[in-house]
Amino acid sequence: MERTAEYIWRNCLGYIKDNISTQAYKTWFVPIKAVKLQGSVITLQVPSKFIYEWLEAHYIKLLKSSITKELGKDARLVYSIVMDQAVGDKEAKHMNIPSQNRGAIENPGVTLPVRIGGDEGIRNPFIIPGLKKVHIESQLNPNYTFENLIEGDCNRLARSAGYAVAQKPGGTSFNPLLIYGGVGLGKTHLSHSIGIEIKDRFPEKTVLYVSAERFTQQFIDSIRNNTKNDFVHFYQLIDVLIMDDVQSFSGKEKTQDVFFEIFNHMHQQGKQVILTSDRAPVDLQGMEQRLLSRFKWGLSADLQQPGLETRIAILRQKLYTDGIDMSDDVVEYLAYSITSNIRELEGALISLLAQSSLNRKKITVDLAKQMIDKFVRNTTREISVDFIQKVVCDYFDMPIELLKSKTRKREIVQARQLTMFFSKQMTKHSLASIGKQCGNKDHATVLHACRTVSNLNETDKRFRTYVEDLKKKLTLNT
Repeated sequence: MERTAEYIWRNCLGYIKDNISTQAYKTWFVPIKAVKLQGSVITLQVPSKFIYEWLEAHYIKLLKSSITKELGKDARLVYSIVMDQAVGDKEAKHMNIPSQNRGAIENPGVTLPVRIGGDEGIRNPFIIPGLKKVHIESQLNPNYTFENLIEGDCNRLARSAGYAVAQKPGGTSFNPLLIYGGVGLGKTHLSHSIGIEIKDRFPEKTVLYVSAERFTQQFIDSIRNNTKNDFVHFYQLIDVLIMDDVQSFSGKEKTQDVFFEIFNHMHQQGKQVILTSDRAPVDLQGMEQRLLSRFKWGLSADLQQPGLETRIAILRQKLYTDGIDMSDDVVEYLAYSITSNIRELEGALISLLAQSSLNRKKITVDLAKQMIDKFVRNTTREISVDFIQKVVCDYFDMPIELLKSKTRKREIVQARQLTMFFSKQMTKHSLASIGKQCGNKDHATVLHACRTVSNLNETDKRFRTYVEDLKKKLTLNT
């Protein structure tokens, strides 16, 4: 008999039915249809994104076992998700998403010694008679993975270093790895990604993510309860410690002392420490020098504001993950308009989707403009060179690629000069930075462009109209 997708899935269902309750089988597996078999990859159609997420969260091991049983160890699963039918569409759309094929991120049980400090030490209060193991929750967010962390110029070093650490925790020169950058640039996402990748590769390792604020509170509680030794010993059990927002240790001498003790033990034992901060080590105030010197032992990698292409890629990844279809012009408008950080960018997207859903309106550029005006009005917004380029190109009806090209056509040159002129006036970028973003020009070219625009504005009536129109458009959007 020919091994079709339906045949393979029918055999899988027989295995699955024997391992779960009848009700669960009817609810989650009966609605699934096998639609394609290509080599060792089977595509299953599920009726909604909710069912896909539930299967990945609760039944992925069972699914993998059943498919591997039929297709071998190289078996792979892809979901074809039936998307919500758009207004006017006669046929429902489908989106294909590969299974994460990810293992559990739970930590293994940790064996605790009966006494802390050797045979002569104090009795360990974590030990319950007859119970020698405790389970430490990793606190990792399974949604923060390398797969959905978009790489760009803004994070390439930090992401690459993080991936190297995940492949060999404690075995690279990046120990500690300190990731720093402003609010909403992806520090927490990257640190969780490292932890999850380590759990995938080394399930026997104990990984713990904790914020510096929570660590401080735990330390205070241990002092109050006279259990400081237990507190220190607990953290010394960890194989990979991810400490978020270490800048909050500033001015807390006792907390810094105990973290110094834990850090030294972990480093000497070849264990991995990952830190995040909102500023570089050199800018951390209120820190003991001996702790700062430890932070500098490994690698300090910064996260910067994402460029235009990265912002567009982030939005498209978010839409893909959520199974939402949106036109390119709306995506580009959002990417041009929100430049400060990734968190605000995703917040703007969520607000737009909510407006569309609640008011039953189609997602258009006009709706995005209305939402952006309200979303940005209460925040401090700095106009970007990318946005100025967008406005100028829309005004002259030309693609941005042409603006950044080396062509010397008069209309293109003037549009480029206007972009440089307004960028110098309305942004905090240096002349060199503006030139680089406008076709890799040098600072002298930018200065010349600014002088040319000023001269033409005084002598050429038509050119003066360009300047006034563009100034109005840019002012309205800031």
